[in-house]
Amino acid sequence: MKICIYGAGAIGGWIGVHLAQTGHEVSVVARGDACMAIEKNGLQCVQTQAGDARITAKVKVSANPSALGLQDVVVVAVKAPAMASVAQGIAPLLGPNTVVMTAMNGVPWWFFQGFGGKLQGASLNTIDPEGRIANAIPAKHVVGCVVHASCSLDAPGVVRHHFGQGLILGEPAEQLGKVRDRVPQLVSALQAAGFNASASAQIQKDVWYKLWGNMTVNPISAITGATTDLILKDELVRDLVSKIMLEAKAIGEQIGIPMAQTPEDRHAVTLKLGAFKTSMLQDVEAGKSIELDALVSVVRELGQLTSISTPYTDALLGLSRLHARVRGLYPAQ
Repeated sequence: MKICIYGAGAIGGWIGVHLAQTGHEVSVVARGDACMAIEKNGLQCVQTQAGDARITAKVKVSANPSALGLQDVVVVAVKAPAMASVAQGIAPLLGPNTVVMTAMNGVPWWFFQGFGGKLQGASLNTIDPEGRIANAIPAKHVVGCVVHASCSLDAPGVVRHHFGQGLILGEPAEQLGKVRDRVPQLVSALQAAGFNASASAQIQKDVWYKLWGNMTVNPISAITGATTDLILKDELVRDLVSKIMLEAKAIGEQIGIPMAQTPEDRHAVTLKLGAFKTSMLQDVEAGKSIELDALVSVVRELGQLTSISTPYTDALLGLSRLHARVRGLYPAQ
């Protein structure tokens, strides 16, 4: 397949280098130092759990999507604040049957496509306030992907894979229990490339389950600089995390995602992963914009849409937003 990775970030680079290794025609949309580094040295992945073994794949790279042509698959693995830019540039890559696989954190713009009960079809102001993303990437192209892995960037074009191989794919607009042929085909291609890929009957539930864990530890780590183990081992902070999670759990029940787990169940899962820096903390340390809206602001908006009170979520949003604004990492009010 012709597969384009839109954005040379950690997750996109990790996916791209492995797909290229299995024979797919992989290209990358990248700019600045990343574009120059990939053009010179290829796309690289350092595998921490394999003694820092390095994989290198020669791929076509350009800052101009028009130079790459129509694609079978476009993998969008950028941080949420970059989606407006992606929406502006993605058109030259899209043919009638192109799949846009969104491998992103947080609630996506397509979340209520064919899902959500009374909220089905609703747009989210915190994610796509003017509908530009939805207009640029019609829902028929989208396959959602939830990533369960930890990656970072050692240098432009050089990804470090820490742990995890999980990729869960699903059709946003399909009815419960049904998947189209393209999801199994993508899953097979990803499995052949070494990923632990699987198909979901309802991808929104997988999105929400991941959000339930990282909507709290991400912003708290950004404010404090703490790794996830330190956050959850502090009794007072863990109690705050649990209260926020219970608010999100109540929202989930209103939109068709009942959660059988308790917050303590989820804490135990997170603690097993050991000490690691969240993606939001990595962004703060690198001086990059943080994806606060897709992780926290949207939960507050969903609380308003479902008439669920979210005082603890609101407090976390206010603190993390102010922290980021002072550092120039979130838009001014």
